[in-house]
Amino acid sequence: MGVTAMLMLPLLLLGISGLLFIYQEVSRLWSKSAVQNKVVVITDAISGLGKECARVFHAGGARLVLCGKNWERLEILYDALISVADPSKQTFTPKLVLLDLADISCVPDVAKEVLDCYGCVDILINNASMKIKGPAHKISLELDKKIMDANYFGPITLTKALLPDMISRRTGQIVLVNNIQGKLGIPFRTAYAASKHAALGFFDCLRAEVEEYNVVVSTVSPTFIRSYRIDPGQGNWEASLWKFFFRKLTYGVHPVDVAEEVMRTVRRKKQEVFMANPIPKAAVYIRTFFPEFFFAVVACGVKEKLNVPEEG
Repeated sequence: MGVTAMLMLPLLLLGISGLLFIYQEVSRLWSKSAVQNKVVVITDAISGLGKECARVFHAGGARLVLCGKNWERLEILYDALISVADPSKQTFTPKLVLLDLADISCVPDVAKEVLDCYGCVDILINNASMKIKGPAHKISLELDKKIMDANYFGPITLTKALLPDMISRRTGQIVLVNNIQGKLGIPFRTAYAASKHAALGFFDCLRAEVEEYNVVVSTVSPTFIRSYRIDPGQGNWEASLWKFFFRKLTYGVHPVDVAEEVMRTVRRKKQEVFMANPIPKAAVYIRTFFPEFFFAVVACGVKEKLNVPEEG
């Protein structure tokens, strides 16, 4: 009996692995079919995450509108997408649009340009984000306003410009790529955290307002989106609760993983996704249920005077 069980175990593991592989492949193909022929607008398409979202949705047969504030980098992305397109599958030539969400005045014209081109927008992916790190008293009010324009007023202005079309057609999906700092604040990121809290609050409210029109509002909140080549270093960290917490919080998610999650969110019409390892997830719950303890840990970090870069 024991020998038989030992022989069956590898076969069982192999069978489970095979089923998982088949499930992943079917899920991937299903995800791509969900965006076939759909008009998808991606803001800040020239960022690391924007490029990966463009790759995933272009491969899925979406009619892409790629927005960015640098025309040369948009053209490089365009050429990259065209060069890797599978000729055996139907793909569409992306449309490039210059858009700086920090310049609110240009957003309505961009929305009109997109609607005039395709007649509608099926999926809007609000990906653009501007970051700042430094003590609150050293960051100018002008820079605070610039962060709010890029991370809050820009995305909601574009959303409001495209939303009437979705409501009239009674279909559409709006995806906000946010951040863990939309749920809790971290020292030396006052303006950034404030903008992310504001954006999350807006889209949470909007979700309920447009549900009756069959318009889906989704939020995807990773911890931090790390670069392609740089992994968090071990550093010279002393043993302390704050430093342990901060290190775990800064272990970001790769852009490829976030882009795949955005695609799954669109396919399954998820309302909220939180991408994080257990430590950041625990931090959110601690902030909710044990706020005094959370504040004490955070204050401890400030007292230890971590080396935080100035504005930039």
